[in-house]
Amino acid sequence: MRKSRLGLLPTFLWLCLFLVVPMLIVVVISFMGRDELGNVVFDFNLASYATFFDPLYLGIYWDTIVLSVLTTVLCLLLSYPLAYYIANAGPKLQTWGLVLITIPFWINFLIRTYAWVLLLRTQGVVNNLLIDFGLIQEPLQLLYTKGAVLLGMVYTFIPFMVLPIYVALEQMDKKLLEAASDLGATAWKSFWHITLPQTKSGIMTGSVLVYVSTTGMFVVTDILGGAKSAMISNIIQSQFLGARNWPFGSALSVIFVITSLIMIGLFNKAMTSKHLTVKEGRQ
Repeated sequence: MRKSRLGLLPTFLWLCLFLVVPMLIVVVISFMGRDELGNVVFDFNLASYATFFDPLYLGIYWDTIVLSVLTTVLCLLLSYPLAYYIANAGPKLQTWGLVLITIPFWINFLIRTYAWVLLLRTQGVVNNLLIDFGLIQEPLQLLYTKGAVLLGMVYTFIPFMVLPIYVALEQMDKKLLEAASDLGATAWKSFWHITLPQTKSGIMTGSVLVYVSTTGMFVVTDILGGAKSAMISNIIQSQFLGARNWPFGSALSVIFVITSLIMIGLFNKAMTSKHLTVKEGRQ
């Protein structure tokens, strides 16, 4: 027992050094002030947190949460059928499915994002095709919209949802499905009462990865949303790099972390409650 604890010591020290300590520094700076040159002044105050409640920043934060939740839900709805198909396909098709899912990771992220600009701009591929087929007369404003940002987010983070769900589907006990079929259960009942509860861990993992990554993503918003769209991550970036307002940027970071933990906790509780309900229904 003592050896196992000693074996965990390097991991514990690593997390403290690169996760806990930096976060504590950010928390401390969030209560500080700054001088006219943007330098941090060690003067305890709540001014940075008070600034957050400005309607401008509250609106941006609300838009960030809505976009992150929508991205997570869409990724889940699109990824689960895909992961289910791959998990139940033959070995050869399964291998190719996984390769196709991971191909985006082989290409630079910025290149993939700028490719959407070529597709969605006024003289881009999508508008030209719609005009050539006679579906529209004038080009549509597809780029620099919230829809373009949502599309870019879903495209970027779908692999983060597919892979955890695929792993959960691969690890589930297939004998339970055979037993349910022998007892006369329909395909839908087998999925609802057996497959879905057993893949809860994959859904939870994928949802957390997508939600947290989306809330912290500012590149997609900058490229596909332009000046018309902003997320809290864009504001944090600008406060640290442009405005040199480290206390306010730190305060936004602290609020962002707390909100993310609350959202993840609520989602986990909802998933657990659903699992218990299904389990009770089976009994």
